[in-house]
Parts: sequence; C-alpha cells; structure tokens
Amino acid sequence: MTALAAGRDPQVVAVPSRPAFVQLPGRAERQAVVGQSLLPDTVLRTRTPGRLQVRLADGRSFRMGGDALLRLDRDALALQRGQLIAWVNPGSKGQGTLRVRTRVATASIEGTTVFLEVGEREVKVFSWEGRVRVSTGAGTGKGFVLEGGQELLFRDGTWQPPRRLSREEARTRLSRSLLLNDFPAPMETLPLIRRTLGLGPQAAATPAAPSAPTPVAAASPAAGR
Repeated sequence: MTALAAGRDPQVVAVPSRPAFVQLPGRAERQAVVGQSLLPDTVLRTRTPGRLQVRLADGRSFRMGGDALLRLDRDALALQRGQLIAWVNPGSKGQGTLRVRTRVATASIEGTTVFLEVGEREVKVFSWEGRVRVSTGAGTGKGFVLEGGQELLFRDGTWQPPRRLSREEARTRLSRSLLLNDFPAPMETLPLIRRTLGLGPQAAATPAAPSAPTPVAAASPAAGR
C-alpha cells in the first residue's frame, strides 16, 4: 500500500513562507493553505523563498522549497525541480518504501531522511541519516546505496562517485538548510541527523570526525518515482 493510498488524504501541515501553491487534479492552482487535503496527481509548486510541508497518508512527511515543482503520484513523489527533504519518523512500523523520483533516478527510503535537489544541469541526492537506495537505470539493476552523510551527484550527464561530507560541510549545511530550519515544528529525525553527522545535540556543537565512507553497492531497481 502506498503513502497516497493508505486510507487518509495527504495534508498540507505548514507553509512557513510563500509563494507556495497547490493544484488539485482538474482544478485551478491556488495558494497553499494549512490543513488542505491533497489527492493523487496533485501538483505542488513553490517559488523562492516559498516553502511548505506535507504529511502523507501513512504519517511520513516531506518539505519542499525554492523554485520547486512536485507531483504526488500514487506510488512516488515526482520531483521535477527544486529542493525536497523527505523522512520516515523514528519507530514507525508497517510502512513500505517511500520513493522520490527525478528525471534521472529514483531514491527509495525506509527509516531514513533524504535530501534531493533537481536543477537544469545536475541532480543531487544526500542522505542526512539512514540508508538510501538510488536506482539510476530502469530495469537494469544499476544504482548506488548511500549511508548517512553521503552525497551522490549527477552532473552534465555523468554520475559522480558518492562522497561523504566533511564535518565542517555537515555543520554548515545543517545550520543553513532552508528545509531543516525555521518551520513551526522541528523534524522528528533531527536528533538522528545530528548524531549521524557527529554534531551532537546542537547544530553548532563541535562535531566528531566522521567515519570512513561505507562501500557503495549496486541497488536493485526501484519501482516508479
């Protein structure tokens, strides 16, 4: 059962900054409103500095912002451009894989926090914490597995090898992230993110040296994005 077909409609739960828009299937685009229910094939759009947060039917959540465009497919979040962060709440049980699909890859997460950014020339996938499987070839079995703190970059038609952020990069990215900060409620996985990146209870704390990157393995193909 997918996040969009689990018995309840997804819902807009926060709009900390605008412009942010919702277009239900067959309807005109409207300003995003907290409490608004969403349907499969709904299109969400933001323009800088706009941001919004959606809680999916199974309780998992995502935030999007900047010049972003996303469609709620029945089996995935289809990110066409902009920034997105998606996460699975700690201790959640009985949830399947949450997939985020871009034009070049599908990121699949379970018990994880993932960030994606889709631009004209590059696509970035970053695991804030947990394991993220990235399928890069439909039906081919090709892909990568990212561990917490690792980033994968597709630039000018080529995949760069995954790399682990340095402790200074992690601290800076955490403190400056528009999708992690300045929302009405903090993300439930924020303590896990800080622990994974060695940042301690506060983002400004002196981080521990990161562990060596986990060997990257090929991923099985993910269905849809």
